[in-house]
Amino acid sequence: MYSRHGRKKTSLCVCEGVRCCEELLLAAPALVKFTVCRESLQLDFKTSSVTYVIADHEFAKLAATVNSQGILCVAEVPEFATFKPGDNFLFVLDRVGDPGNFGTILRTAKAAGLNELWYTAGSVDPFNDKTIRSAMAAQFSMRLRVFPDLKTLSETAGEYGFKNFYLTDPHEGVDLFTEKGLYEKSLVIIGSEAHGVSELDDAKRVTIPMPGKFESLNAAQAATIFLFEYVRRTKRT
Repeated sequence: MYSRHGRKKTSLCVCEGVRCCEELLLAAPALVKFTVCRESLQLDFKTSSVTYVIADHEFAKLAATVNSQGILCVAEVPEFATFKPGDNFLFVLDRVGDPGNFGTILRTAKAAGLNELWYTAGSVDPFNDKTIRSAMAAQFSMRLRVFPDLKTLSETAGEYGFKNFYLTDPHEGVDLFTEKGLYEKSLVIIGSEAHGVSELDDAKRVTIPMPGKFESLNAAQAATIFLFEYVRRTKRT
Protein backbone atom coordinates (compact mmCIF):
# COMPACT_ATOMS: atom_id res chain seq x y z
CA MET A 1 0.00 0.00 0.00
CA TYR A 2 2.97 2.31 0.44
CA SER A 3 4.17 1.42 -3.07
CA ARG A 4 2.50 1.87 -6.47
CA HIS A 5 2.70 -1.91 -6.99
CA GLY A 6 1.08 -2.54 -3.62
CA ARG A 7 -1.75 -0.10 -4.35
CA LYS A 8 -2.35 -1.65 -7.76
CA LYS A 9 -2.41 -5.17 -6.29
CA THR A 10 -4.69 -4.42 -3.33
CA SER A 11 -6.61 -1.32 -4.52
CA LEU A 12 -5.83 0.11 -1.09
CA CYS A 13 -3.94 3.21 0.01
CA VAL A 14 -2.81 4.78 3.29
CA CYS A 15 -3.86 8.15 4.66
CA GLU A 16 -1.83 9.34 7.64
CA GLY A 17 -2.14 12.27 10.03
CA VAL A 18 -4.90 13.73 12.18
CA ARG A 19 -6.33 16.37 9.85
CA CYS A 20 -5.80 14.22 6.78
CA CYS A 21 -7.68 11.26 8.27
CA GLU A 22 -10.43 13.56 9.53
CA GLU A 23 -10.93 14.96 6.01
CA LEU A 24 -10.98 11.46 4.52
CA LEU A 25 -13.54 10.26 7.07
CA LEU A 26 -15.73 13.26 6.30
CA ALA A 27 -15.41 13.04 2.52
CA ALA A 28 -15.54 9.30 1.88
CA PRO A 29 -16.23 7.25 5.04
CA ALA A 30 -17.46 4.27 2.99
CA LEU A 31 -14.00 3.89 1.45
CA VAL A 32 -12.22 3.51 4.80
CA LYS A 33 -11.55 -0.15 5.57
CA PHE A 34 -10.08 0.45 9.03
CA THR A 35 -8.24 2.96 11.19
CA VAL A 36 -5.17 2.43 13.34
CA CYS A 37 -4.39 4.73 16.29
CA ARG A 38 -1.67 4.77 18.90
CA GLU A 39 -3.00 4.37 22.42
CA SER A 40 -1.80 7.76 23.67
CA LEU A 41 -3.70 9.68 20.97
CA GLN A 42 -6.70 11.81 21.95
CA LEU A 43 -9.10 12.59 19.09
CA ASP A 44 -12.10 14.92 18.89
CA PHE A 45 -13.71 13.21 15.89
CA LYS A 46 -15.21 9.79 15.23
CA THR A 47 -12.98 7.24 13.48
CA SER A 48 -14.16 4.40 11.24
CA SER A 49 -16.32 1.57 12.56
CA VAL A 50 -13.27 -0.71 12.55
CA THR A 51 -10.51 0.91 14.62
CA TYR A 52 -7.42 -0.72 16.10
CA VAL A 53 -5.68 0.93 19.05
CA ILE A 54 -2.09 -0.22 19.48
CA ALA A 55 0.93 0.66 21.59
CA ASP A 56 2.87 3.75 20.58
CA HIS A 57 6.03 1.80 19.74
CA GLU A 58 4.05 -0.60 17.55
CA PHE A 59 2.38 2.26 15.71
CA ALA A 60 5.79 3.77 14.96
CA LYS A 61 6.62 0.64 12.95
CA LEU A 62 3.57 1.18 10.72
CA ALA A 63 3.87 4.91 10.15
CA ALA A 64 5.51 6.30 7.01
CA THR A 65 6.37 9.61 8.66
CA VAL A 66 9.24 10.06 11.11
CA ASN A 67 7.27 12.13 13.63
CA SER A 68 3.88 10.54 13.19
CA GLN A 69 0.73 12.11 14.61
CA GLY A 70 -0.47 8.67 15.67
CA ILE A 71 -3.31 7.84 13.30
CA LEU A 72 -3.67 6.30 9.86
CA CYS A 73 -6.55 5.05 7.74
CA VAL A 74 -6.40 2.28 5.17
CA ALA A 75 -8.86 3.10 2.39
CA GLU A 76 -9.96 1.80 -0.97
CA VAL A 77 -8.61 3.68 -3.98
CA PRO A 78 -11.78 5.19 -5.50
CA GLU A 79 -12.96 4.35 -9.00
CA PHE A 80 -13.97 7.39 -11.03
CA ALA A 81 -16.77 7.30 -13.58
CA THR A 82 -16.01 8.89 -16.96
CA PHE A 83 -18.75 11.35 -17.80
CA LYS A 84 -19.02 14.91 -19.05
CA PRO A 85 -17.20 17.35 -16.74
CA GLY A 86 -19.42 19.76 -14.85
CA ASP A 87 -16.81 22.52 -14.44
CA ASN A 88 -16.55 25.32 -16.99
CA PHE A 89 -12.81 24.83 -17.24
CA LEU A 90 -10.41 22.01 -16.47
CA PHE A 91 -7.13 22.28 -14.65
CA VAL A 92 -4.61 19.80 -16.05
CA LEU A 93 -1.33 18.53 -14.62
CA ASP A 94 1.15 17.32 -17.22
CA ARG A 95 3.82 14.95 -15.90
CA VAL A 96 3.91 16.55 -12.44
CA GLY A 97 6.01 13.99 -10.60
CA ASP A 98 6.55 15.66 -7.25
CA PRO A 99 4.01 14.40 -4.67
CA GLY A 100 4.17 17.64 -2.69
CA ASN A 101 3.33 19.77 -5.72
CA PHE A 102 0.68 17.41 -7.05
CA GLY A 103 -1.01 17.12 -3.67
CA THR A 104 -0.89 20.84 -2.93
CA ILE A 105 -2.42 21.60 -6.33
CA LEU A 106 -5.20 19.09 -5.68
CA ARG A 107 -5.93 20.71 -2.32
CA THR A 108 -5.96 24.18 -3.91
CA ALA A 109 -8.20 23.06 -6.77
CA LYS A 110 -10.69 21.69 -4.25
CA ALA A 111 -10.55 24.92 -2.25
CA ALA A 112 -11.17 26.89 -5.45
CA GLY A 113 -14.37 24.95 -6.03
CA LEU A 114 -13.34 22.58 -8.81
CA ASN A 115 -14.92 19.15 -8.88
CA GLU A 116 -12.31 17.35 -10.94
CA LEU A 117 -8.75 17.38 -12.17
CA TRP A 118 -7.15 15.69 -15.19
CA TYR A 119 -3.52 14.60 -15.45
CA THR A 120 -1.16 12.75 -17.77
CA ALA A 121 0.87 9.59 -17.34
CA GLY A 122 4.29 10.36 -15.91
CA SER A 123 2.69 12.24 -13.03
CA VAL A 124 2.95 10.88 -9.50
CA ASP A 125 0.24 8.50 -8.32
CA PRO A 126 -2.44 10.70 -6.67
CA PHE A 127 -2.90 7.99 -4.02
CA ASN A 128 0.75 7.90 -3.03
CA ASP A 129 0.80 8.44 0.74
CA LYS A 130 2.87 11.63 0.40
CA THR A 131 0.46 13.01 -2.19
CA ILE A 132 -2.51 12.24 0.05
CA ARG A 133 -0.90 14.09 2.97
CA SER A 134 -0.06 17.10 0.77
CA ALA A 135 -3.59 17.16 -0.63
CA MET A 136 -5.16 16.75 2.80
CA ALA A 137 -7.16 13.86 1.23
CA ALA A 138 -8.79 16.14 -1.39
CA GLN A 139 -8.43 13.36 -4.00
CA PHE A 140 -11.19 11.43 -2.25
CA SER A 141 -13.76 14.16 -2.89
CA MET A 142 -12.79 15.07 -6.48
CA ARG A 143 -13.00 13.18 -9.78
CA LEU A 144 -9.61 12.39 -11.30
CA ARG A 145 -8.86 11.21 -14.83
CA VAL A 146 -5.51 10.10 -16.21
CA PHE A 147 -4.53 10.07 -19.90
CA PRO A 148 -1.49 8.61 -21.68
CA ASP A 149 -0.45 12.01 -23.06
CA LEU A 150 -1.57 15.58 -23.54
CA LYS A 151 -2.76 15.00 -27.11
CA THR A 152 -5.17 12.26 -26.06
CA LEU A 153 -6.35 14.34 -23.13
CA SER A 154 -7.07 17.40 -25.30
CA GLU A 155 -8.94 15.31 -27.88
CA THR A 156 -11.19 13.92 -25.14
CA ALA A 157 -11.76 17.42 -23.76
CA GLY A 158 -12.70 18.58 -27.26
CA GLU A 159 -15.37 15.89 -27.45
CA TYR A 160 -16.91 17.43 -24.32
CA GLY A 161 -16.98 20.90 -25.87
CA PHE A 162 -13.77 22.35 -24.43
CA LYS A 163 -12.20 24.44 -27.17
CA ASN A 164 -9.59 26.75 -25.62
CA PHE A 165 -6.26 25.24 -24.57
CA TYR A 166 -3.66 27.15 -22.56
CA LEU A 167 -0.13 26.03 -21.76
CA THR A 168 1.33 27.80 -18.73
CA ASP A 169 4.75 29.31 -19.38
CA PRO A 170 7.08 31.15 -16.96
CA HIS A 171 8.40 33.54 -19.62
CA GLU A 172 6.03 34.17 -22.52
CA GLY A 173 2.40 34.13 -23.57
CA VAL A 174 -0.79 36.06 -23.01
CA ASP A 175 -1.26 37.70 -19.62
CA LEU A 176 -3.14 35.55 -17.09
CA PHE A 177 -4.95 38.59 -15.69
CA THR A 178 -6.20 40.02 -19.00
CA GLU A 179 -6.89 36.95 -21.18
CA LYS A 180 -10.69 36.93 -21.48
CA GLY A 181 -11.24 33.32 -22.57
CA LEU A 182 -8.97 31.74 -20.00
CA TYR A 183 -11.74 30.05 -18.03
CA GLU A 184 -14.40 29.67 -20.72
CA LYS A 185 -14.72 26.05 -21.88
CA SER A 186 -10.96 25.81 -21.56
CA LEU A 187 -8.08 23.72 -20.32
CA VAL A 188 -5.33 25.37 -18.28
CA ILE A 189 -2.32 23.04 -18.35
CA ILE A 190 0.63 23.21 -15.98
CA GLY A 191 3.77 21.11 -16.31
CA SER A 192 6.48 19.92 -13.98
CA GLU A 193 9.28 22.20 -12.84
CA ALA A 194 11.83 19.80 -14.33
CA HIS A 195 10.34 19.34 -17.80
CA GLY A 196 7.79 22.10 -18.27
CA VAL A 197 4.59 21.47 -20.17
CA SER A 198 4.39 19.27 -23.30
CA GLU A 199 3.77 20.80 -26.71
CA LEU A 200 0.18 20.88 -27.94
CA ASP A 201 -1.01 22.04 -31.36
CA ASP A 202 -3.34 25.07 -31.42
CA ALA A 203 -2.69 25.86 -27.76
CA LYS A 204 -1.94 29.37 -26.49
CA ARG A 205 0.79 30.06 -24.00
CA VAL A 206 -0.22 31.98 -20.89
CA THR A 207 2.05 33.49 -18.29
CA ILE A 208 1.98 35.11 -14.86
CA PRO A 209 3.54 38.59 -15.13
CA MET A 210 6.56 38.85 -12.84
CA PRO A 211 7.86 42.42 -12.55
CA GLY A 212 10.70 41.11 -10.39
CA LYS A 213 12.14 39.26 -13.40
CA PHE A 214 12.60 36.04 -11.43
CA GLU A 215 13.28 32.80 -13.30
CA SER A 216 10.02 31.02 -12.38
CA LEU A 217 7.60 30.10 -9.63
CA ASN A 218 7.15 26.76 -7.94
CA ALA A 219 4.50 24.70 -9.81
CA ALA A 220 2.13 24.68 -6.84
CA GLN A 221 2.55 28.45 -6.34
CA ALA A 222 1.79 29.10 -10.00
CA ALA A 223 -1.23 26.79 -9.87
CA THR A 224 -2.60 28.69 -6.87
CA ILE A 225 -2.45 31.98 -8.77
CA PHE A 226 -4.27 30.50 -11.78
CA LEU A 227 -6.91 28.81 -9.65
CA PHE A 228 -7.71 31.83 -7.51
CA GLU A 229 -7.81 34.15 -10.50
CA TYR A 230 -10.65 31.85 -11.58
CA VAL A 231 -12.28 32.35 -8.17
CA ARG A 232 -11.87 36.13 -8.43
CA ARG A 233 -13.53 36.24 -11.84
CA THR A 234 -16.33 33.90 -10.80
CA LYS A 235 -17.09 35.91 -7.66
CA ARG A 236 -17.02 39.15 -9.61
CA THR A 237 -19.64 37.93 -12.07
